[in-house]
Amino acid sequence: MERIVQGRPLVPGEAEAALLVTDEPLSFWGGYDYATGEIIDRRHPLSGQIAAGRVLALPFTRGSSTTTAVLLEAVRCGTAPAAILLATPDPFLALGSIVADEMYGRPVAVVALEPADFAALRTGDWAQIGPDGAVKVVGGS
Repeated sequence: MERIVQGRPLVPGEAEAALLVTDEPLSFWGGYDYATGEIIDRRHPLSGQIAAGRVLALPFTRGSSTTTAVLLEAVRCGTAPAAILLATPDPFLALGSIVADEMYGRPVAVVALEPADFAALRTGDWAQIGPDGAVKVVGGS
């Protein structure tokens, strides 16, 4: 099944990868290992999963400006998600991506979706993100 949803690009970009989805917020500080791309918060439902190179879908982040620093380091190390889909706009993730673009020429697309569109995402489905915020999702959901 294929569907296209229109999101709002907080940081425009293009990406294509498998989805890794959670309905729980994530703290990047202490929750995301920038050296490996692993979710390391052992209380988080995605604990042990590798987000590097995948489209990470989360409602929003917990914490503050440290999210920006961890995402920036993950981009530098090549372990950042391919793109990030959000249920709520997150300025810290957007800032990390903007700085990654300025410093390394490698922004991470960050797109905010409507809650119903976000709720329909499933881990393992394939997502293709366009620079206009359109997200094509291919999978069984």
